[in-house]
Order: sequence, then C-alpha cells, then structure tokens
Amino acid sequence: MVLALVGCGPQGRPDNLETVDRAASHPAYQAQYRDPPPRKTASDFLVAPRMNAETCRPPLGGAVGKASGVPPVALRNEVLSRGDLIEIHVEGDEPVLGEQAVFSGDYVISREGKVRLPFLGDFSAEGRTPEALSTDIAQALSSGEFYNEPPRTTVILSGLDAARVNVGGAVFEPRPLELGGTGSGPIDERRQQARGASTELRNLTAALRQAGGVRPDADLSAVELRRGGRIYRLDLRPVLDGRAFEDVMLVSGDEVNVPSRLCFQDNLMVPSPISPPGISLFLSNLVQPTQSNASAAIGREARQVPYGTRLTQGVVTTNCVGGVRATNANRAVALFSRNPMTDVSIVVERQIEDMRVRQDRDDYDPYLLPGDAMACYDSGVTTVADAARVLGIVGGAVLLAGAN
Repeated sequence: MVLALVGCGPQGRPDNLETVDRAASHPAYQAQYRDPPPRKTASDFLVAPRMNAETCRPPLGGAVGKASGVPPVALRNEVLSRGDLIEIHVEGDEPVLGEQAVFSGDYVISREGKVRLPFLGDFSAEGRTPEALSTDIAQALSSGEFYNEPPRTTVILSGLDAARVNVGGAVFEPRPLELGGTGSGPIDERRQQARGASTELRNLTAALRQAGGVRPDADLSAVELRRGGRIYRLDLRPVLDGRAFEDVMLVSGDEVNVPSRLCFQDNLMVPSPISPPGISLFLSNLVQPTQSNASAAIGREARQVPYGTRLTQGVVTTNCVGGVRATNANRAVALFSRNPMTDVSIVVERQIEDMRVRQDRDDYDPYLLPGDAMACYDSGVTTVADAARVLGIVGGAVLLAGAN
C-alpha cells in the first residue's frame, strides 16, 4: 500500500512541443534545455553557447565598428516634446508699467507639438532643439516687422513632461509607456524654480528597461526609432560591453522596435541598463526539512535574483537543495518556462544532485527568464516516509472509528 501511495505522485517525464533531446539541431529556445546524457559519457563540453549561435541571423547592423553607440546627429541633442514647459526670452521685450511682455514668457507645448505666440501664430516645437525653435521665432519677429532685424531670442526648457512612447519587438513586455514626468518634494520644487531641465527617465535605455528589458534573442545592432516619419537605426551593443554609449532622449509619439536575431544569445544574459531588472523566484512544494516559509526564513515575499541567474542557482536561492544526504539528497526540480518568440510553453526537469556532480553542468543548466516558475520534488526515501506517515494517520482513524 505504501508503494501504491508513492505511485500517486507525478509520473513520467514532461512532454513538450519543442524538442529538448540531445540532437545537434534543436528547436528549443535554449540549447541548455536539452536532456543531459548519462555522466562520464559526454565527449564535448561547453557546447551550448555554440549551439545557440548556430541559428542566429547575422546582425542587421553588421560588425561592431567605431561608430557603434554613436546615434545620428539628429538624435544627439536635448529635444522638446508635447507638454514640456519652456521659457521664451526676446531681447527688448520687457514688461512696462506692470504689464506683461508681449512675446517673452512661459509656454507649454501643445498636444499637436506646437507653441503659439501672440501675433506670430504657431511654431513647430516637438522633436526640435530649443536652439532651433529660438531661431525660428527670431526670424518671424523680423519678417513680421516687430523688429528691424532678428532679435536675440532664447528658449529654455524649464520642465519636462512625461513622454508617451511605444516599445515593441524583442522585449519582454511590449506596450505603450509613459516616461518621466514631474516629481514632488523640496528638491523638485527647487528644480522647478531653477531655469533649465534635465532627466534620464526619458532616455531610450530607460524605455527598454521599463518595457521589461530586451530578450536574449534581441538584435541590438539595429534598434529602430521611428520619429516624425523617419526611421533611425541605433547600435546598442556598447551598452552590454561596457563601452562608451550616447543615450537618446525620447519624445511623445516615438516608436521603438527591437528586432530579433531569431536565436538565444548567451552574451545577453547579463545585468545591464537595458536588461530586465531581475528575476522573481517563488517557492513551490517546500522540501521535507522545511515545513513552512517562516521556518525557512523566506517570508512571504519572493526572492529577487539578478538577470542571468541559472536554474541551479535558483534552486539554492529558493531553499530546494540540501538537507540530510541519506533521505533528502536525490531531489528533482521542474522548470516551467516559455519561448518568448513563439509563446510556446516548455517544462524542463533536472535531478539536482546529478547537476551538482557533473562537470558539464553548464551545458544543461538553463538561464531563468522573467515569468519562469519552479517546482521542487522530494527524494524517493522522503516520499516513502511521507506515504507511511499518511498510512499511519489513516490506520489510526480507522481504529478510532472501530472503537467507537
């Protein structure tokens, strides 16, 4: 009867639509998903990165060159966006007898991306630099015969509004975003009173991170930015390599698309300004020595691990390994993941002690991705002992019922 109860647990290896066998041509998202061969028979170690790279499409941006990380000239400067607060100062346009100046003053860029000045009409502002806008205003004042020659005109960006952009392609959470915006508190009040404005929250890297981070199949050599009917291609590979990179400020209406190389790239599985902020791990089916989250000192909150963490590291972090060798060593873990390119789920199962002792473990130790889940299973000895405990409880209940 004990064996019968043991047989009530999960049986058989998981079946997947994506193949995880040891074939050289693998359709799984990670080569690390492959079933590991028996120990001491592997003839070639650390082949998973090479297998992943075999299906990669060449980078659209070509090889890494000196221009990598340098955006086009049109994207290098601070630019205006709808909702931004600006100050316009025109030489000689000063308040008289308490009256307001005619042209100088504070303006908010409209939803249409324009600024309207008295007697001059609308000026296109969105996507342009303050210097370019000031030149247009000075020319209009001269041609409108308000001044004999273009007056010295200054446009100062005083307050940055939130930029509404769209991010799609090879990111974990493609969606519309709202970047930046005004803050509150004493420091922000002083900033608002000061002239000038600056923020990193409207940068391209901030948008990619807020969209869940780039996926491991992303082609960072040619990230597309659509603005004003034009398409710019940016090489973001220096962000991951620690080389100099000039970020781009986004404006409302921008569309960002990250193309895919149609393969898993091991070198992208590192923390970076454009990677996912981390991986959340939750406990499921705690092992026998740990009867509850409280006794495991885990608490109710999930464990946070850096992006690039592997399955065996996650097993240790979630307290699914260790204990008495004789009864708890031979545990297993099941990884529930999903191919972000095809949205097809996959389940990978590993014997924890087998991964601990084998020297080629890195070839079969998958990287954890956002949204992954893990389930730990106890050893066979622990399972038999728990089944016997259940039988004892049932037998006691039967005897008690008979006595009554």
